[in-house]
Amino acid sequence: MNDTDRATYLAALSPGTNIDHRGTPFTTELLDQLLAALREPTTGTSQIGVARFRGASFSDDARFDGVSFSGPAHFGSASFSGGARFDMASFSDTAWFTGASFSGARFHRTSFFGDAGFSGASFSAIAQFGSASFSSRAQFRGASFSDTARFNGASFSGTAWFSGASFSRTAEFSGASFSRTAEFSGASFSSRAQFRGTSFSSDAWFDGVSFSDTAHFDRASFSDTARFNGASFSDTARFNGAQFEKASRLGPLVCSKRVVLDGAVFQQPVTVGIAARQVSCARTRWASTATLHLRYAELDLRDAVLEYPVLVAARPTPFPLSTSADLLPETELSGLEPGVRLSAVGGVDAAHLALHDIDLSRCWFAGVVHLDQLRIDGWCTFATTPSGWNRRFPWRWSRRNTLTEEHHWRVRAARHSDRATALGWNSPPQGAPDLKPAAIAALYRQLRKSLEDGKNEPDAADFYYGECEMRRHDATRPWGERTLLKIYWALSGYGLRATRALAWLVAAMTVTIAVMMLWGLPAKDPKPTTTGRQVSVGQQVVLTTDTPVPVNPAGPLIERVTTERFEKSLRVVINSVVFRSSGQDLTTAGTYTEMASRLAEPVLLGLAVLAVRSRIKR
Repeated sequence: MNDTDRATYLAALSPGTNIDHRGTPFTTELLDQLLAALREPTTGTSQIGVARFRGASFSDDARFDGVSFSGPAHFGSASFSGGARFDMASFSDTAWFTGASFSGARFHRTSFFGDAGFSGASFSAIAQFGSASFSSRAQFRGASFSDTARFNGASFSGTAWFSGASFSRTAEFSGASFSRTAEFSGASFSSRAQFRGTSFSSDAWFDGVSFSDTAHFDRASFSDTARFNGASFSDTARFNGAQFEKASRLGPLVCSKRVVLDGAVFQQPVTVGIAARQVSCARTRWASTATLHLRYAELDLRDAVLEYPVLVAARPTPFPLSTSADLLPETELSGLEPGVRLSAVGGVDAAHLALHDIDLSRCWFAGVVHLDQLRIDGWCTFATTPSGWNRRFPWRWSRRNTLTEEHHWRVRAARHSDRATALGWNSPPQGAPDLKPAAIAALYRQLRKSLEDGKNEPDAADFYYGECEMRRHDATRPWGERTLLKIYWALSGYGLRATRALAWLVAAMTVTIAVMMLWGLPAKDPKPTTTGRQVSVGQQVVLTTDTPVPVNPAGPLIERVTTERFEKSLRVVINSVVFRSSGQDLTTAGTYTEMASRLAEPVLLGLAVLAVRSRIKR
């Protein structure tokens, strides 16, 4: 078209005219002339009726700022080699940019009153949709964003489809609002994904979404379903302060690093399925019942608010996907131990907390409320005492379950902390609470009651041992009480170490037998002797039968050790153990020795029986 024909064409245009420029190549000058011919003099804005730009090419900047499209706008397969600017433009009907290619796009505060279609569109430079308004459906299926995509503050009143979209750089949806379903299933985020403060008033679907960098859902609001079934996070997934009002399920999802739910609120019963290295639920509020199925995770529950029962359980097998028969892929976590470790639970009201198959060996229990009502089921493991013999003293630590707070205290209280850690006590990490023995004893006492209420008497016995240990080391207690505890510990391990009590019993019996053979048994067993006085005929005869006082043995001690004397001594000792008298004639030393053995040895036997009972009691 020559200049004369172009001028004639433009002169015939008026605001609101339908135009058809399919396949037309535009320069900036030509587009400006076209929009100037369609400009309303009173408002100064260009108004277009039906706009057909399908397949059109814009070699320079295409500026449609403030343009009003009263009819359908067709930009399908259009090519924008320069910047495409539609800031504050208004589309009263459908706007189709399907398959269009943008070098850079600006739709800041643009209003779409009809359907907006960007499916298959490609954005090679920054795409800005900040504060844009989508009153009807917004379709970005399969769209490709090679640079930053900004939808901050955008409003989606209709269904928003981003399924299969590809975001190569940062994707920003902070402050955006989705009034209807937000569909992101199958989308991929190669860089950061920011949904801070985003409002999802209806279903939010992120099934199968791949997040290669940090995903921010801080303070996001999910008023309905929040579906992350099969979602994959290669970095941190942050849900700080997020609101889940009706979500009945979160996940299952996999994260190679950390899932943060600090300060999040779950209003309805929910099941959470997460496979991640770390899961943080500090200050999370569970306003209804909840079940947390976790794999590989180290869980932090500090200051969480549990208004209803919450179960934390380790899942032994991979999660199944609800959308298919496949299992949730855990490639980035392969080679790790799938068990779950609880790191901290301080500040939690444990009356509503139940743990199943959780590793508690590094868990801090300090500051827990109603710890005695904590429910511990399944195979929950605790820290144990060091194994092997003590290097300074000839004894070895008896194996028992302990709290990590005792480990930290023993390292701090040791003269040489490096020696304590070398023995096997865990050193306290930075920030670990410095508890006194009295406080640790209280933790042991409450956890012991929790285990006893769960009919787990054997493991409860270990916590009774730990409680007594802390009481024995508590310098604020009376000296006499601590002395009795030391004796109780030395003789039988607080009535819980059968081997120790039996060892003392055998030692006591051995000493008693030796004393009996050397000094307790008389030289010969005294025989009864009958004595009387010869009287005259007719007088009554009076006879007196008596047993002579046992004669102490004499001669070398080695000669007193005979088989006969050993057998007699053994009989005396065995009868003493069962608190019976042997009936054997004894010397004065033997009598007092038997009295002492009848008092001490049954006690040692009883302590051994008590220790065995504590381990096999149902």
